[in-house]
Amino acid sequence: MKRVLISIAVCLTPLWGQAYQQPSAAVREALDAPALPRLLPSPDKQQLALLELRRFNSIEELARPTLRLAGLRFDAASTTPSPLQTLQRLRLRSLLNPETAERSVELPAGGGFHSFAWSPDGQRFLLERRTEQANELWVGDTGSGRLRQIQGLRLNSVFSQGEPAWLNPRELVVLAVPDRRGNTPRTRPQPVIQESIGRPSPERTYPDLLRNPEDEAQFEFLARSQLALVDLPSASARPLGEPALFASVSSVGEGQYLLTERLVRPFSYQLTWDDFPQIVEVRQRSGRVLREVARVPMRQGVAIDGVLPGPRIFYASPTRDAAIYWVEALDGGNPAARVPFRDRVMRLDPPFTGQAREVQRMPHRFTRLRFLDDGQHAILTETDRVRAWTRSYLLPLSGGQSKPLFEHSLRERYRHPGNPLMRTLANGHKVIQSTREGDIFLIGQGASARGERPFLDRLSMAELSTTRLFQSEERSYEMPLTLLDEGRLLTQRETATEPPNLVLRDGAQTQMLTELRDPSPQLRRIRRELVSFKRADGVDLSFWMYLPPDYREGEKRPALVWAYPLEFNDATVASQLGGSPNRFVTLPGISPQLLALDGFVVLNDATMPVVGDARNVNDGFIEQITMNARAIIDKAEALGTVDTKRMAIGGHSYGAFMAANLLAHTDLFKAGIARSGAYNRTLTPFGFQSERRSLWDARETYLKLSPLLYANEIKEPLLLIHGESDSNSGTFPLQSERLFQALTGLGGKVRYVLLPFEAHGYTARESVGHTQWEMSHWLKLHLGDPRSTGAAAAAPTRAPLKQD
Repeated sequence: MKRVLISIAVCLTPLWGQAYQQPSAAVREALDAPALPRLLPSPDKQQLALLELRRFNSIEELARPTLRLAGLRFDAASTTPSPLQTLQRLRLRSLLNPETAERSVELPAGGGFHSFAWSPDGQRFLLERRTEQANELWVGDTGSGRLRQIQGLRLNSVFSQGEPAWLNPRELVVLAVPDRRGNTPRTRPQPVIQESIGRPSPERTYPDLLRNPEDEAQFEFLARSQLALVDLPSASARPLGEPALFASVSSVGEGQYLLTERLVRPFSYQLTWDDFPQIVEVRQRSGRVLREVARVPMRQGVAIDGVLPGPRIFYASPTRDAAIYWVEALDGGNPAARVPFRDRVMRLDPPFTGQAREVQRMPHRFTRLRFLDDGQHAILTETDRVRAWTRSYLLPLSGGQSKPLFEHSLRERYRHPGNPLMRTLANGHKVIQSTREGDIFLIGQGASARGERPFLDRLSMAELSTTRLFQSEERSYEMPLTLLDEGRLLTQRETATEPPNLVLRDGAQTQMLTELRDPSPQLRRIRRELVSFKRADGVDLSFWMYLPPDYREGEKRPALVWAYPLEFNDATVASQLGGSPNRFVTLPGISPQLLALDGFVVLNDATMPVVGDARNVNDGFIEQITMNARAIIDKAEALGTVDTKRMAIGGHSYGAFMAANLLAHTDLFKAGIARSGAYNRTLTPFGFQSERRSLWDARETYLKLSPLLYANEIKEPLLLIHGESDSNSGTFPLQSERLFQALTGLGGKVRYVLLPFEAHGYTARESVGHTQWEMSHWLKLHLGDPRSTGAAAAAPTRAPLKQD
């Protein structure tokens, strides 16, 4: 590892040293508290896995040699994504008999275990172990907890496929590193030439793209994989067919066939791997190709918010019919085309020798297909981007009239019907659970103006009516997880002071199945309250107010407002509130709420709606975030807990963009914190966030929304923090560098912190601790001591907008 110090850019002598700094003792204690274990019931609903994951990485972990190719980041030696979240401890126990002794799974030394997965019948489980040379597959016996390695198998996880391709509870197909693949190829230097021949190709800005023929050769060599059939009882594996650039593999039907997607040349220097050309094939279990289903061209020349004109988005049937489904555009993939139908769903049946047939046409763009366990139906969802609206239908898979189920705004909370209850089949596929009558179950958040109360409903497909089977009481937050035999319900219950635990409900009887303890009791001393109010035009707003443990009634403390803007088509939907006062608060390492432990009031998750027509909503972005900010300050003043002369604005990513714009266009705040943001919209010329117009279609909006171009108007001190290896589209570290250079050149007060090896979020223990230290010291420097009422600075002028 070459770098161990944090990089801090300042225009003159640094105010503080360049070593990693430690936050206050109170914040450090909160950061070092263990994370709550993840609770994973087995698919057969008989066993429970308790996964204790390492909360933070180390700088040494992030500093491992990482390749950045085709939009991917992975460890070249082990072909695993970088970084990984590894297991510290794994325990197994009976789910429904808590008195049964726990089984602690011994994790052999020599690498980091990760990616736990149950077998479909719950009798076994899988773990992967990354070593210095490989990513191994291990199988565990649920009854004993004993682990065995699948010998001779090295997984290729460059594409991070996710769920394994189960054929049945004993067999699965994985992507493996080919045997005897040799050494990484080398290419001679040669000119890199790209050309446009007059066809528009409006691409978003992506990091980590291929740059030259050497990158292409290295990507093709390392991402190339071998299909391998794994037999769990014998802990053995054997190859299927020939190696290729397999991006995914899934089982078809009851394990009769395989559906594979493999990449082919030419590659692109402007697109990521998932937009490269690919061939979709259906194969026998042996790996032999039965039929080429489709050749998907490179996703180039596609209109903003458009799709490819041919087949796309492929599904393998999870049931006995073993059909292959895909989607085709009927508008040429152009969202501006005026057509009665935009997409259609196609079906190809075994033995895959005939022609595919059309199953359903949709007036709007396809979103999702979820299969029911009856093998006869699926729920089809489409999205109307213009209205930001979604519709779902019950779709007969063998043809026939579909039945509308529900429709609502994309950001709907109060009227959201919930999501279907899923279950796992023997082939590992997750499907919608249905009754003999064909009804399904829906699990929802139950949002309302009084907070969220999760629910379980039964939806009658015959009458399209719902029956409420369960809803969380008002004093807790209890989320339904699954229905057990004989109508028993498994839930996860939490309160503001009690961590999430599993509960078994049998009619009026309840039984606690786990008894997890609070790992961070010091956080319960932070007072948390949901505050609701209105902005000037009547749109409802809210924020969660976090008061320091030592706050005394009547005090007015300096405050940080932390927010993230969201766009809405409808003011009514924008006014809907989310969250619940009954949630057990756990705070990620870079959470601004931890600043309450240092004495600051934190107004977190302050709603920042931007309401308008989806086609031009950003034309009023500055005016609306200003209206939101003024309403937040006015409400803080009315509460009497905040010294509104000492308020800062902050945010991460799009929230950082918002914070910089508020400092550039208003005088409402005394300081700002902007983490991993984008500040020059000319560097994202073909859209950003929900903006679908290009820079040349909406030049004035792009320029107005670029705080870099208004850097001379940013008079307030601004702390910029960015991960050196930010992998998010549009938020390159260059964005923060250029804003820092502009403010420095103009004589502004700015501090720029560049975190080595960190991506868009920060995961190393050293980085999160330093981030908390930077934010706390910045606020103390510019807002004053939060525990001193005499440190208030002069009130800023609260003009609604600065003049251009």
